[in-house]
Amino acid sequence: MGKWTNLIKQTTDSDPISGAVNTPIQLSSTFSQADFDTYGHFDYSRSGNPTRESGERALASLEGGKYGYLFSTGMAAISSVLFIFSSGDHLVVSKQVYGGTFRILHDVLPRFGITYDLVDFSNIEEIKKAIKPNTKALYIETPANPTLNITDISAVVALAKEQGLLTIADNTFMTPLTQRPLELGVDIVVHSATKFLAGHSDILAGVAVTNDDELAKRIYFIQNAVGATLGVTDTWLLLRGLKTLGVRYKRSSESAQTIAEHLQADKRVVQVLYPGLSSHKGYDIHQRQASSGGAVLSFDVGSLENARKVVEHLEIPIFSVSLGAVESIISYPPKMSHAELNSEELLEVGITPGLLRLSVGLEDVEDLIDDLDQALSYID
Repeated sequence: MGKWTNLIKQTTDSDPISGAVNTPIQLSSTFSQADFDTYGHFDYSRSGNPTRESGERALASLEGGKYGYLFSTGMAAISSVLFIFSSGDHLVVSKQVYGGTFRILHDVLPRFGITYDLVDFSNIEEIKKAIKPNTKALYIETPANPTLNITDISAVVALAKEQGLLTIADNTFMTPLTQRPLELGVDIVVHSATKFLAGHSDILAGVAVTNDDELAKRIYFIQNAVGATLGVTDTWLLLRGLKTLGVRYKRSSESAQTIAEHLQADKRVVQVLYPGLSSHKGYDIHQRQASSGGAVLSFDVGSLENARKVVEHLEIPIFSVSLGAVESIISYPPKMSHAELNSEELLEVGITPGLLRLSVGLEDVEDLIDDLDQALSYID
């Protein structure tokens, strides 16, 4: 079955009672039990809900996994996965990691005795050097936000298996349609489902997927214990958004490739970061493990002042946080997604003062290019 066919089949879970083609919204916090000694599959919606279960089953299948878990936000999913570790455990994490993930690693987990080291995941030798006797997992984000740095997933998985470690991969930028970490041997995949999976800037959601029975039990225990589950109405909206993921992501990615090539030829732009460009440092690796350059690119206009001018004169993209929506969104990572990092830390991970991140939506690509050109005309 083709991936787009599978996408529609998995998100069209017909109601066995009425035949409705859309998953029913089960607005119930609790469920009646048959009798004193016979309990049904559902008892309390924090522990499980039919609507959420449909969404979890769909996301697991799309990612090629057996078990899926939906959370109230992407950070709830990432945090819950990291909460399966215990005091004394150590993690090795890509230094080009989302700012929210950095916040959990730096400000929350150390309170519980979980430590970490940030290293360049494009260098397998650096990862090896960072592994300690108490290291439990390697955390991948590829392409990284917002530098679009690429990690060789297969190489990291091979190292992890050699060392007896788990691997976790954030697949938010690529989606299950274009990158399949579980098939490359990763143990747990996480997403901010707020982004491309939902696709309409109308809900917050997160997902974790695994094939491992024991890891599934550990993730579910945290999901149920902490209770940061996705509400049923948002689950329904996520399922609706997933139905159009294929056409949305294909169009946005094709436009992003065209825009990246156009900006690369513009002398006013210092650098374009996009894994679909052959000049990108991780291009060859990305071509092996993903089927698209994706719908997000970053470009450096040389200075904070130039970045401000570009943003102030753009007319089509929304200036905001987040990404992966039908509307194009331009953001300034140093003050938005990575505001937790100081100036030195920003430069250390490749986020320069003039860096802008563009999530390409569904507008006409010619209009987006014309808009970028006129905005760039205002910089020095």
